[in-house]
Amino acid sequence: MNKNEPIQKRYDFVILFDVKDGNPNGDPDAGNLPRVDAETGHGLVTDVCLKRKVRNYVGLKYDDKPPYGIFIKEKAVLNKTIEQAYISLGIDLKEDPADPADGKKRNKEGQGQGKEIDRAKQFLCQNFFDIRTFGAVLSTGANAGQVRGPVQLTFARSVDPVVSLEHSITRMAVTTEAEAEKQGGDNRTMGRKFTVPYGLYRAHGFVSAPLGNQTGFSGGDLDLFWEALEEMFEHDRSAARGLMGTRKLIIFEHSSRMGNVPVQRLFDSVIVKRKDENRPARDFSDYTVITLKDQVPPEVSIHERV
Repeated sequence: MNKNEPIQKRYDFVILFDVKDGNPNGDPDAGNLPRVDAETGHGLVTDVCLKRKVRNYVGLKYDDKPPYGIFIKEKAVLNKTIEQAYISLGIDLKEDPADPADGKKRNKEGQGQGKEIDRAKQFLCQNFFDIRTFGAVLSTGANAGQVRGPVQLTFARSVDPVVSLEHSITRMAVTTEAEAEKQGGDNRTMGRKFTVPYGLYRAHGFVSAPLGNQTGFSGGDLDLFWEALEEMFEHDRSAARGLMGTRKLIIFEHSSRMGNVPVQRLFDSVIVKRKDENRPARDFSDYTVITLKDQVPPEVSIHERV
């Protein structure tokens, strides 16, 4: 695989990661409780959460510099970034005369269409790793079109139902003098913390060669993406998330651009089972992970990492 050229094969993958005594993905609509399937009790982690960790890893490794810049990041103003693409390409912009107060810059008449949009889109794909990987909507201000990303992820779901625990916690300090006076100098602040004792989560992903050719997603980008999936929790530590880590990454490499077999058949070949059904799992060693290689056609190569 040429690391500087767009990928020429389809890839599908299964990633297994776990959490111990932490909250892998709190739900802001439920008081930051761990996300769960209300019907089955299985834990959930959103695809957006996993993409965020990939972005953070790549941004840390390359200091958010081209060609590994990160478009979707904390406190980013996306329209300004899109505008900068036009400025860098020498394409003039002006405020929309119909509504200059909205603060959006738009292309002058006859610009930002056809070749200009394609040039801006190409510029952004070349400079931002997450755009050429996951895609982006680039038409919210100065129009750079839309990018369909070659890499997509599903929600992660725990192999077994999880238990959400609630813990009372105490901070031996208050934030204001008024609070201190009310407590007579006791200065305690009570709070709540939610954790999952243990959960092994499974997510699925897809890498499209045709879409990768459109964004310039290269063999080097693919290697970096695999690395980020393996290492994404190593620089994302916090007391709230407990102990998290990638346990196994199983990659299915097709021999063609369009793929050789439906993805469901490949994913069904990966079996994850608890060793002892009579006691709750508390560690990755409580599970067995088996890939039924005889169910995978010879045109598809299997790579197991971590």
